[in-house]
Amino acid sequence: MKTWIKYSIGALIIALGVFVFYNKVYVEKSTFSTIKPVYGDLFVSIRGIGNVDAKNIYTITAQSGGKIQNIYYDEGEWIKKGDLLLNIDPVDLPMLLDEQRVALKKARHEVRTTKSNLESLEAQRSLLLVTYSRYKKLLEDRYATQAEFDKAESDLQNMDAQIDAAKAKIASAKLEIQRLGKTIEASQEKLKRLKIYAPSDGYIISKDAELAQYVLPSTPIFKIVDPKTLWVVVNVDERLAHSVKLGQDASIVLRSQKDKKLQGVVKRVVAISNAVTLEREIAVAFKVTPSKFYINEQAEVNIKTTKHENVLKIPITLIRTKESKKGVWVVKDDRAYFTPITILAQNDDEVAVSDGINRDTELIIHKSSNKPLSDGMKIFR
Repeated sequence: MKTWIKYSIGALIIALGVFVFYNKVYVEKSTFSTIKPVYGDLFVSIRGIGNVDAKNIYTITAQSGGKIQNIYYDEGEWIKKGDLLLNIDPVDLPMLLDEQRVALKKARHEVRTTKSNLESLEAQRSLLLVTYSRYKKLLEDRYATQAEFDKAESDLQNMDAQIDAAKAKIASAKLEIQRLGKTIEASQEKLKRLKIYAPSDGYIISKDAELAQYVLPSTPIFKIVDPKTLWVVVNVDERLAHSVKLGQDASIVLRSQKDKKLQGVVKRVVAISNAVTLEREIAVAFKVTPSKFYINEQAEVNIKTTKHENVLKIPITLIRTKESKKGVWVVKDDRAYFTPITILAQNDDEVAVSDGINRDTELIIHKSSNKPLSDGMKIFR
């Protein structure tokens, strides 16, 4: 092969390599995306880490001791207000209640029969009183003997005694009716307490008893959370907490749903600070209850405390530090230059800029695939 051909091929390969390097490496690493600042509102937020909790968590306890006969729900299930959660074995209480009801019927029957007998006795007394009055008159006129008068008087007194006994029996039966009525009410109340119902719509987060287990009065059985009162409790440094107010909007990110930002609102600011951690407790409620939640799950909360209206904004990812000054890289005549800026306010996503750039400034977005920027460096777009 001739020498000139070898040199030509070599030159061609070198030229091709330079071309590929220039277009695939140099140009690509020197090609940047750009954006321009925009005007809009910027919310400054306070961030805190907390745990999911709820304002209303009901601890369902046994009101009476006994063995759990049926238990209808389990941990992790939704319930509605009034749902029967469980019932405790009443043992012989229903039989005792039946006996009390029979005794009540007997007492009422006794009152009715005694009243009927009393009416008969009072009618007889009226006749005896007439006889007594007649014999008294006859005795005074000496037409009747003393013995006849004494017998009439004795019959009247005996009838009065029977009437008093009947009235006493009626009074006693009425008292027994009252006693049995109260006893039946107490037994019915005991039976009611053996059945435990849901106090509100909710979600069972804890089940502490099982079927056939013997429980004592006040033994915890369920814990039910009212989902409408779900919130995240966070602790915020005292130096920042003063700017937190009720009703401020917030965002919530659950640890189990990192890619989903939920909307919230400040519902409670505890008035007492923690003397050890120097923090104040803040409760941020969910505007819409998440379909899945776990009490005590970790969550990140951002509370919007300050609103800056109609300010020049840029993404916070564009901020760089050079020679202890914060600024951004801008494009001028296809070259990159570092420009210091004055930051008015910032949050986790955006920065409000008061000086250094304007809405027509072209800002460079630096990616990991790009080469490092330097003042006056040629860039492609």
